[in-house]
Amino acid sequence: MEATGIYWKPVFYLLEHDMECWLLNARHMKAVPGRKTDVKDSEWIAKLVEHGLVRASFVPPEPIRQLRDLTRYRTEVIRERTREAQRLEKLLEDAGIKLSCVVSDILGVSGRAMLEALITGERDPRVLADLAKRRLRLKIPDLIEALTGRFGDHHAFLARAMLDRIDAATAMEVRLSARIGTALEPMRRSVDLLTTIPGVSTRAAEVILAEIGADMARFASAEHLASWAGVCPGNHESAGRQPTGRTRHGDPWLKAALGQSAMAAARTKNTYLAARYRRLVARRGKRRAVVALEHSLLIAVWHMLTHGVPHQDLGGDYFLERTGKTRATRRLISQLNQLGYQVSLQPTGTS
Repeated sequence: MEATGIYWKPVFYLLEHDMECWLLNARHMKAVPGRKTDVKDSEWIAKLVEHGLVRASFVPPEPIRQLRDLTRYRTEVIRERTREAQRLEKLLEDAGIKLSCVVSDILGVSGRAMLEALITGERDPRVLADLAKRRLRLKIPDLIEALTGRFGDHHAFLARAMLDRIDAATAMEVRLSARIGTALEPMRRSVDLLTTIPGVSTRAAEVILAEIGADMARFASAEHLASWAGVCPGNHESAGRQPTGRTRHGDPWLKAALGQSAMAAARTKNTYLAARYRRLVARRGKRRAVVALEHSLLIAVWHMLTHGVPHQDLGGDYFLERTGKTRATRRLISQLNQLGYQVSLQPTGTS
Protein backbone atom coordinates (compact mmCIF):
# COMPACT_ATOMS: atom_id res chain seq x y z
CA MET A 1 0.00 0.00 0.00
CA GLU A 2 1.04 3.60 -0.56
CA ALA A 3 2.33 5.63 2.38
CA THR A 4 -0.08 8.57 2.60
CA GLY A 5 0.26 10.52 5.83
CA ILE A 6 -0.94 8.35 8.71
CA TYR A 7 -3.96 6.89 6.89
CA TRP A 8 -2.08 3.69 6.01
CA LYS A 9 -1.49 2.76 9.64
CA PRO A 10 -4.88 1.29 10.68
CA VAL A 11 -5.07 -0.91 7.57
CA PHE A 12 -1.43 -1.97 7.76
CA TYR A 13 -1.61 -2.85 11.45
CA LEU A 14 -4.82 -4.80 10.89
CA LEU A 15 -3.42 -6.93 8.06
CA GLU A 16 0.22 -7.38 9.11
CA HIS A 17 -0.60 -10.35 11.38
CA ASP A 18 -2.31 -12.33 8.59
CA MET A 19 -0.19 -11.51 5.53
CA GLU A 20 3.03 -9.88 4.43
CA CYS A 21 2.30 -6.19 3.93
CA TRP A 22 4.44 -3.79 1.94
CA LEU A 23 4.43 -0.06 2.61
CA LEU A 24 5.66 1.81 -0.46
CA ASN A 25 7.09 5.31 -0.68
CA ALA A 26 4.87 7.48 -2.88
CA ARG A 27 7.95 9.21 -4.27
CA HIS A 28 9.11 5.92 -5.79
CA MET A 29 5.86 5.25 -7.65
CA LYS A 30 5.15 8.32 -9.75
CA ALA A 31 3.04 7.35 -12.75
CA VAL A 32 2.71 8.99 -16.16
CA PRO A 33 0.74 12.26 -15.75
CA GLY A 34 -2.92 12.29 -16.70
CA ARG A 35 -5.83 9.89 -16.27
CA LYS A 36 -5.28 9.62 -12.54
CA THR A 37 -7.82 7.72 -10.45
CA ASP A 38 -7.55 5.62 -7.32
CA VAL A 39 -8.16 2.46 -9.36
CA LYS A 40 -5.42 3.33 -11.87
CA ASP A 41 -3.07 4.14 -8.99
CA SER A 42 -3.72 0.68 -7.53
CA GLU A 43 -3.09 -0.96 -10.91
CA TRP A 44 0.15 0.99 -11.33
CA ILE A 45 1.39 0.00 -7.86
CA ALA A 46 0.57 -3.65 -8.59
CA LYS A 47 2.56 -3.52 -11.85
CA LEU A 48 5.58 -1.98 -10.12
CA VAL A 49 5.54 -4.66 -7.43
CA GLU A 50 5.08 -7.41 -10.04
CA HIS A 51 8.18 -6.25 -11.93
CA GLY A 52 10.25 -5.75 -8.78
CA LEU A 53 10.68 -2.01 -9.34
CA VAL A 54 9.91 -0.91 -5.77
CA ARG A 55 11.13 -1.86 -2.32
CA ALA A 56 9.14 -2.05 0.88
CA SER A 57 9.68 0.72 3.40
CA PHE A 58 10.97 -0.16 6.84
CA VAL A 59 8.10 -0.63 9.29
CA PRO A 60 9.41 -1.86 12.67
CA PRO A 61 7.55 -4.47 14.72
CA GLU A 62 4.91 -3.35 17.21
CA PRO A 63 7.15 -3.24 20.34
CA ILE A 64 9.59 -0.93 18.54
CA ARG A 65 6.72 1.22 17.23
CA GLN A 66 5.42 1.66 20.76
CA LEU A 67 8.92 2.53 21.95
CA ARG A 68 9.11 5.09 19.13
CA ASP A 69 5.91 6.72 20.32
CA LEU A 70 7.36 7.08 23.81
CA THR A 71 10.77 8.47 22.81
CA ARG A 72 9.31 10.86 20.25
CA TYR A 73 6.74 12.18 22.70
CA ARG A 74 9.47 12.63 25.31
CA THR A 75 11.49 14.62 22.80
CA GLU A 76 8.48 16.85 22.10
CA VAL A 77 7.90 17.36 25.83
CA ILE A 78 11.54 18.40 26.32
CA ARG A 79 11.33 20.78 23.38
CA GLU A 80 8.15 22.34 24.74
CA ARG A 81 9.79 22.77 28.15
CA THR A 82 12.71 24.53 26.46
CA ARG A 83 10.33 26.84 24.59
CA GLU A 84 8.50 27.63 27.84
CA ALA A 85 11.80 28.47 29.56
CA GLN A 86 12.61 30.81 26.67
CA ARG A 87 9.21 32.49 27.07
CA LEU A 88 9.95 32.96 30.77
CA GLU A 89 13.30 34.56 30.00
CA LYS A 90 11.61 36.87 27.50
CA LEU A 91 9.04 37.83 30.13
CA LEU A 92 11.80 38.74 32.60
CA GLU A 93 13.48 40.88 29.95
CA ASP A 94 10.16 42.66 29.40
CA ALA A 95 10.08 43.45 33.12
CA GLY A 96 13.65 44.75 33.09
CA ILE A 97 14.97 41.75 35.05
CA LYS A 98 18.35 40.77 33.55
CA LEU A 99 18.73 37.58 35.58
CA SER A 100 19.93 35.51 32.61
CA CYS A 101 22.89 37.87 32.16
CA VAL A 102 24.29 36.80 35.54
CA VAL A 103 22.84 33.33 36.17
CA SER A 104 23.68 30.60 33.66
CA ASP A 105 20.45 28.70 34.42
CA ILE A 106 17.48 30.73 35.61
CA LEU A 107 15.73 27.47 36.51
CA GLY A 108 18.55 26.28 38.75
CA VAL A 109 18.40 26.29 42.55
CA SER A 110 19.33 29.96 42.96
CA GLY A 111 17.42 31.21 39.93
CA ARG A 112 14.28 29.31 40.90
CA ALA A 113 14.41 30.68 44.46
CA MET A 114 14.62 34.25 43.14
CA LEU A 115 11.77 33.68 40.70
CA GLU A 116 9.54 32.22 43.42
CA ALA A 117 10.30 35.22 45.64
CA LEU A 118 9.46 37.63 42.82
CA ILE A 119 6.15 35.85 42.20
CA THR A 120 5.18 35.93 45.89
CA GLY A 121 5.67 39.70 45.99
CA GLU A 122 9.29 40.35 47.00
CA ARG A 123 10.69 43.28 45.03
CA ASP A 124 13.80 44.33 47.01
CA PRO A 125 16.83 43.51 44.79
CA ARG A 126 19.09 43.03 47.83
CA VAL A 127 16.76 40.51 49.44
CA LEU A 128 16.40 38.68 46.13
CA ALA A 129 20.14 38.62 45.49
CA ASP A 130 20.75 37.23 48.98
CA LEU A 131 18.93 34.05 47.89
CA ALA A 132 21.96 33.10 45.77
CA LYS A 133 23.68 29.85 46.68
CA ARG A 134 27.32 28.77 46.73
CA ARG A 135 29.57 30.31 44.07
CA LEU A 136 26.80 32.55 42.80
CA ARG A 137 27.08 34.56 46.03
CA LEU A 138 30.30 36.01 44.62
CA LYS A 139 28.11 37.81 42.06
CA ILE A 140 25.70 39.44 44.54
CA PRO A 141 26.55 43.01 43.38
CA ASP A 142 25.79 42.00 39.78
CA LEU A 143 22.61 40.25 40.91
CA ILE A 144 21.38 43.36 42.70
CA GLU A 145 21.75 45.34 39.50
CA ALA A 146 20.18 42.60 37.35
CA LEU A 147 17.17 42.23 39.68
CA THR A 148 16.34 45.93 39.63
CA GLY A 149 13.38 46.31 37.29
CA ARG A 150 9.63 46.82 37.08
CA PHE A 151 8.36 43.30 37.81
CA GLY A 152 4.65 43.63 38.67
CA ASP A 153 1.57 41.54 39.36
CA HIS A 154 0.98 41.00 35.65
CA HIS A 155 4.47 39.54 35.21
CA ALA A 156 4.03 37.46 38.38
CA PHE A 157 0.83 35.88 37.04
CA LEU A 158 2.44 34.92 33.73
CA ALA A 159 5.64 33.71 35.38
CA ARG A 160 3.63 31.46 37.70
CA ALA A 161 1.78 29.95 34.73
CA MET A 162 5.02 29.36 32.83
CA LEU A 163 6.75 27.74 35.81
CA ASP A 164 3.75 25.45 36.31
CA ARG A 165 3.99 24.32 32.69
CA ILE A 166 7.73 23.76 33.05
CA ASP A 167 7.17 21.67 36.19
CA ALA A 168 4.44 19.66 34.46
CA ALA A 169 6.75 18.97 31.50
CA THR A 170 9.53 17.87 33.85
CA ALA A 171 7.18 15.49 35.66
CA MET A 172 5.95 14.07 32.34
CA GLU A 173 9.53 13.56 31.19
CA VAL A 174 10.24 11.53 34.33
CA ARG A 175 7.15 9.36 33.73
CA LEU A 176 8.05 8.79 30.08
CA SER A 177 11.66 7.92 30.91
CA ALA A 178 10.48 5.32 33.41
CA ARG A 179 8.12 3.82 30.82
CA ILE A 180 10.88 3.80 28.20
CA GLY A 181 13.22 2.05 30.62
CA THR A 182 10.64 -0.68 31.16
CA ALA A 183 10.03 -1.10 27.42
CA LEU A 184 13.78 -1.33 26.78
CA GLU A 185 14.40 -4.01 29.39
CA PRO A 186 14.56 -6.82 26.78
CA MET A 187 17.13 -4.72 24.85
CA ARG A 188 19.19 -3.61 27.85
CA ARG A 189 22.26 -5.34 26.41
CA SER A 190 21.95 -3.28 23.21
CA VAL A 191 21.66 -0.04 25.20
CA ASP A 192 24.81 -0.91 27.14
CA LEU A 193 26.65 -1.65 23.89
CA LEU A 194 25.71 1.66 22.28
CA THR A 195 26.75 3.70 25.30
CA THR A 196 30.33 2.44 24.86
CA ILE A 197 30.59 4.76 21.83
CA PRO A 198 32.17 8.12 22.81
CA GLY A 199 29.49 10.80 22.85
CA VAL A 200 26.47 8.45 22.89
CA SER A 201 24.47 8.93 26.09
CA THR A 202 21.87 6.55 27.46
CA ARG A 203 19.08 8.79 26.18
CA ALA A 204 20.61 8.92 22.69
CA ALA A 205 20.99 5.12 22.70
CA GLU A 206 17.31 4.80 23.62
CA VAL A 207 16.29 7.00 20.68
CA ILE A 208 18.55 5.12 18.26
CA LEU A 209 17.08 1.75 19.26
CA ALA A 210 13.55 3.16 19.10
CA GLU A 211 14.11 4.32 15.51
CA ILE A 212 15.98 1.36 14.00
CA GLY A 213 15.37 -1.47 16.48
CA ALA A 214 17.96 -3.95 17.73
CA ASP A 215 17.62 -6.42 14.82
CA MET A 216 19.79 -5.29 11.90
CA ALA A 217 18.58 -8.06 9.56
CA ARG A 218 16.26 -5.53 7.88
CA PHE A 219 19.27 -3.54 6.65
CA ALA A 220 21.54 -5.45 4.29
CA SER A 221 24.65 -3.51 5.28
CA ALA A 222 25.80 -0.59 7.36
CA GLU A 223 25.77 1.56 4.22
CA HIS A 224 22.09 0.70 3.62
CA LEU A 225 21.27 1.85 7.14
CA ALA A 226 23.19 5.11 6.69
CA SER A 227 21.39 5.77 3.41
CA TRP A 228 17.97 5.06 4.94
CA ALA A 229 18.73 7.38 7.87
CA GLY A 230 19.88 10.18 5.56
CA VAL A 231 23.39 10.58 6.97
CA CYS A 232 25.36 9.87 3.80
CA PRO A 233 26.06 12.09 0.76
CA GLY A 234 23.26 12.33 -1.76
CA ASN A 235 23.50 10.29 -4.97
CA HIS A 236 22.40 12.55 -7.83
CA GLU A 237 24.44 12.69 -11.03
CA SER A 238 23.55 13.90 -14.50
CA ALA A 239 25.77 14.24 -17.60
CA GLY A 240 28.80 13.29 -15.55
CA ARG A 241 28.19 16.10 -13.07
CA GLN A 242 27.00 15.92 -9.48
CA PRO A 243 25.31 19.28 -8.78
CA THR A 244 24.83 18.66 -5.07
CA GLY A 245 25.80 16.14 -2.44
CA ARG A 246 23.26 17.19 0.15
CA THR A 247 21.90 14.44 2.35
CA ARG A 248 18.43 12.95 2.02
CA HIS A 249 15.59 13.82 4.37
CA GLY A 250 15.90 10.50 6.19
CA ASP A 251 14.63 10.00 9.73
CA PRO A 252 14.65 13.40 11.50
CA TRP A 253 14.32 11.87 14.98
CA LEU A 254 17.30 9.59 14.43
CA LYS A 255 19.34 12.35 12.81
CA ALA A 256 18.71 14.64 15.78
CA ALA A 257 20.01 12.02 18.23
CA LEU A 258 23.02 11.30 16.02
CA GLY A 259 23.76 15.01 15.68
CA GLN A 260 23.78 15.52 19.45
CA SER A 261 26.00 12.46 19.88
CA ALA A 262 28.35 13.66 17.12
CA MET A 263 28.82 17.05 18.78
CA ALA A 264 29.48 15.35 22.11
CA ALA A 265 31.97 12.97 20.48
CA ALA A 266 33.77 15.89 18.82
CA ARG A 267 34.47 17.33 22.29
CA THR A 268 35.96 14.13 23.70
CA LYS A 269 39.70 13.78 24.18
CA ASN A 270 42.04 11.32 22.52
CA THR A 271 39.33 9.50 20.55
CA TYR A 272 39.07 8.57 16.89
CA LEU A 273 35.82 10.49 16.41
CA ALA A 274 37.28 13.70 17.86
CA ALA A 275 40.36 13.36 15.65
CA ARG A 276 38.17 12.74 12.60
CA TYR A 277 36.10 15.83 13.38
CA ARG A 278 39.19 18.07 13.74
CA ARG A 279 40.59 16.63 10.53
CA LEU A 280 37.41 17.36 8.55
CA VAL A 281 36.32 20.66 10.05
CA ALA A 282 39.42 22.44 8.77
CA ARG A 283 38.74 21.37 5.16
CA ARG A 284 34.98 20.94 4.91
CA GLY A 285 33.44 23.09 7.63
CA LYS A 286 31.52 22.27 10.78
CA ARG A 287 28.25 21.09 9.24
CA ARG A 288 29.86 18.59 6.88
CA ALA A 289 32.17 17.39 9.65
CA VAL A 290 29.19 16.74 11.93
CA VAL A 291 27.37 14.79 9.19
CA ALA A 292 30.51 12.72 8.64
CA LEU A 293 30.60 11.90 12.35
CA GLU A 294 26.90 10.97 12.26
CA HIS A 295 27.72 8.58 9.42
CA SER A 296 30.61 7.05 11.37
CA LEU A 297 28.43 6.64 14.45
CA LEU A 298 25.64 4.87 12.58
CA ILE A 299 28.11 2.59 10.78
CA ALA A 300 29.52 1.62 14.18
CA VAL A 301 26.00 1.07 15.56
CA TRP A 302 25.15 -1.37 12.76
CA HIS A 303 28.29 -3.45 13.30
CA MET A 304 27.90 -3.45 17.09
CA LEU A 305 24.27 -4.56 16.99
CA THR A 306 24.95 -7.12 14.26
CA HIS A 307 27.90 -8.78 15.98
CA GLY A 308 27.02 -7.98 19.60
CA VAL A 309 30.38 -6.41 20.43
CA PRO A 310 31.22 -3.16 22.27
CA HIS A 311 32.81 -0.19 20.55
CA GLN A 312 36.56 -0.39 19.96
CA ASP A 313 38.03 3.09 19.64
CA LEU A 314 40.94 3.51 17.24
CA GLY A 315 42.48 6.28 19.33
CA GLY A 316 43.17 9.95 18.77
CA ASP A 317 46.50 9.28 17.00
CA TYR A 318 44.97 6.98 14.37
CA PHE A 319 45.34 9.39 11.47
CA LEU A 320 48.86 10.38 12.51
CA GLU A 321 49.96 6.76 12.51
CA ARG A 322 48.19 6.04 9.23
CA THR A 323 49.66 8.95 7.28
CA GLY A 324 53.06 8.75 8.95
CA LYS A 325 54.99 11.32 10.94
CA THR A 326 56.98 12.53 7.91
CA ARG A 327 53.87 13.51 5.98
CA ALA A 328 52.31 15.16 9.03
CA THR A 329 55.53 17.09 9.67
CA ARG A 330 55.62 18.42 6.09
CA ARG A 331 51.99 19.49 6.33
CA LEU A 332 52.49 21.37 9.59
CA ILE A 333 55.67 23.08 8.36
CA SER A 334 53.86 24.15 5.18
CA GLN A 335 51.03 25.67 7.23
CA LEU A 336 53.49 27.61 9.39
CA ASN A 337 55.35 28.85 6.30
CA GLN A 338 52.08 30.12 4.84
CA LEU A 339 51.54 32.08 8.05
CA GLY A 340 54.94 33.74 7.62
CA TYR A 341 57.07 31.69 10.00
CA GLN A 342 60.47 30.14 9.30
CA VAL A 343 60.70 26.77 11.03
CA SER A 344 63.75 24.76 12.03
CA LEU A 345 63.27 21.30 13.51
CA GLN A 346 65.29 19.68 16.27
CA PRO A 347 64.40 16.20 17.55
CA THR A 348 63.56 15.97 21.24
CA GLY A 349 65.49 13.61 23.47
CA THR A 350 63.88 10.29 24.28
CA SER A 351 64.12 8.74 27.72
